Amino acid sequence: MSSVQLYKSRTFVLIWHLIAISQYYYAIYFDRYFVKIPNDLAIPKMMRPGEFGGRTKFLTYWCLILQAIYFTVCLINDFIGTNEVAPRKTPLIRKLKDYMLAAFAFPVALNVGVTFWTLMAIDRELVFPKALDAVFPGWLNHVMHTNIVIFMILEICTSFRQYPSRKAGLTGLGIFMASYLGWLHVIRHFGGIWVYPVLDVLNLPQRIIFFVVSLGFSVGLYLFGEFFNNLIWTKELKQLKTAQGASKKSK
Repeated sequence: MSSVQLYKSRTFVLIWHLIAISQYYYAIYFDRYFVKIPNDLAIPKMMRPGEFGGRTKFLTYWCLILQAIYFTVCLINDFIGTNEVAPRKTPLIRKLKDYMLAAFAFPVALNVGVTFWTLMAIDRELVFPKALDAVFPGWLNHVMHTNIVIFMILEICTSFRQYPSRKAGLTGLGIFMASYLGWLHVIRHFGGIWVYPVLDVLNLPQRIIFFVVSLGFSVGLYLFGEFFNNLIWTKELKQLKTAQGASKKSK
């Protein structure tokens, strides 16, 4: 069996999705019950789980939950849906799977991964202070900030999907990111802290520019995902377009 055939085999995709699900759910479980950050640890106040919002303050945690949900949908689709290029009737679970990757899973994962490692390279104290090394396992950090990107790249390469219309996809992504930005302001209001230190030194107009740039970055990542998917599945997308054209003519 060639590598291309292997990637497209149902068994390979099923095993791949089981691995992804196991990793993410175990990471959530371990982080919740085994990662204990002492109150006297030398880290910024906003990084303490005991502060208002807990772990949900961080886009990283939203992304971790999102990845677990997405791969759960993938596994359900493996059993009761289909991964075919041009099924006669596309099941709802398959439509949900394809939309979730395009609008949420891929752009959010790359946003978290690229932003985290860029800031780590500039000044790790901004995102992951050295003091955390004693209580936060390195493997868990990589699951949250490295594997999310690797797994999304692998997912695009191993499972065919047709991206939704840009309007539909970007609307979903916009709602997701706007919800998180709204949550940041709720935390600021009730908890008295900005989750990200840079927001402390920006005035209102500068914060607006910062948020607009952040949303623009997310849009760019969405477009990159669409381009990358179309590049990987060029032949299959042409096949799908032909099948859809023939279906319309027969009607």
